[in-house]
Amino acid sequence: MAVSANKLELLQIADAVAREKSIDRGIVIAAMEDAIAKAARARYGSETDVHAEIDAKKGELRLSRHMLVVENVENHANQISLADARRANPGAQIGDTIADTLPPLEYGRIAAQSAKQVIVQKVREAERDRQYQEFKDRIGDIVNGVVKRVEYGSVIVDLGRGEAIIRRDEMLPREVFRNGDRVRAYIFDVRRETRGPQIFLSRTHPQFMAKLFAQEVPEIYDGIVEIKAVARDPGSRAKIGVVSRDSSVDPVGACVGMRGSRVQAVVNELQGEKIDIIPWSPDIATFVVNALAPAEVAKVVIDEDRERIEVVVPDTNNQLSLAIGRRGQNVRLASQLTGWDIDILTEQEESERRQADFENSTRVFMEALNVDEVVGQLLASEGFTSVEELALVDVRELAGIEGFDEETATELQNRAKEYLEALEAELEGRRKELGVEDDMKNVPGINSRMLVKLGENDVKTVEDLAGCATDDLVGWTERKEGSEPVKHAGFLDGIEVSREDAEALILQARVKAGWITEEELVKQSAETEASEDQPAA
Repeated sequence: MAVSANKLELLQIADAVAREKSIDRGIVIAAMEDAIAKAARARYGSETDVHAEIDAKKGELRLSRHMLVVENVENHANQISLADARRANPGAQIGDTIADTLPPLEYGRIAAQSAKQVIVQKVREAERDRQYQEFKDRIGDIVNGVVKRVEYGSVIVDLGRGEAIIRRDEMLPREVFRNGDRVRAYIFDVRRETRGPQIFLSRTHPQFMAKLFAQEVPEIYDGIVEIKAVARDPGSRAKIGVVSRDSSVDPVGACVGMRGSRVQAVVNELQGEKIDIIPWSPDIATFVVNALAPAEVAKVVIDEDRERIEVVVPDTNNQLSLAIGRRGQNVRLASQLTGWDIDILTEQEESERRQADFENSTRVFMEALNVDEVVGQLLASEGFTSVEELALVDVRELAGIEGFDEETATELQNRAKEYLEALEAELEGRRKELGVEDDMKNVPGINSRMLVKLGENDVKTVEDLAGCATDDLVGWTERKEGSEPVKHAGFLDGIEVSREDAEALILQARVKAGWITEEELVKQSAETEASEDQPAA
């Protein structure tokens, strides 16, 4: 193969490859230069620093050998003495590079094949980089493609300028694709991997449904109606919370469309998935009530610290089953949509539980304070739930309870403090018995009850606590398809500790253990708060 036979032939090849692979022409020419230089080194020696240059306009090829100017020549293949260099360039200095022009070469079959491999490899790398750069900024978009092949349940999709994959778990249940089928999906991840960029598509992602609504509802596209939250049970049922920025536009009506045309288009794309469109509200209680529709709600009780909300439904008309839904689907989706844990009770269950709590509080006060049942009931009816509350409350507030005077209130508070001191001493003894180190008491946010619970679960040093995960302390809920959620207890089960408090406890232990610095902890907390302040997609 005589590369110099036709100067324009190289440019024609570069143009054709660049068009076919949708990459820059300069990259193809650079790949050709590297390939020709490699083939030339096979002729002149592997240590020879051969460079090839192709004129991008004329197609002329120039081969040159670069020699480094040195004082003492050790390798004649790529070094030249200062005296010899100055014969070619009188101004040459030690450390300069001298370019020596080489004559054109006739490349044999092996050299040509080697050059071809270099070009193919370079072009493939450039094509992969182009594909990654093109799709990395399209995460969150919906794309249309054609099914190219099906491998082990996953679907390979041709997007025209790249290939993507829909894994089996990212497809709707009972959904089957064949070669040549058109498919629409959501880009949820693009990764640069050794075998090329991997574009991951999903048809089960909650945002896939949100983007479909944005395509079908002009008010969402224009920003008049905003999708605040999405929850899906792919292929079965979904809930979407919407709000209007224009009081004259009904967000639910805009998403439903004339005779349901807009929502029906989304339902058809999602293989018949039922969609509840819910008006979003900044008031969490209102939003939860809306999310549990069509069930009626009699009352809600909010626990902001634990982000848990208790919903009470009427005893009549099978409202409990309606609120929970089939296999717990309705309440599960409502919980995902709102981001709060939801407990559902009937009015009768709530009444029975309130009575049980009242009796329990009464019994606790009778035993801890050594008082009769009437005093215990008075304290419980005033809303006191623990001995700690009595010890910390203003004595005047206690004296204000009907039937109490200041002397009685002072006596009750003194008994409460004595009880807590005795309990603290008992817990301290139990801690030492379990072998929990004294340093554990210095971790901010920890108390004696926690220390005993941790000791019973073999967490006895600051390092042990620092190595825990949040789930270890507060437990976790395991949700399996088609079955009821299973709650796994944590080390601190029975103590009121939120996930945020447990996480803070572990981070403080890591600071004490020297795993992280106080500055890193402050920075991490600031980043977490900043991310939480970002508006929901």
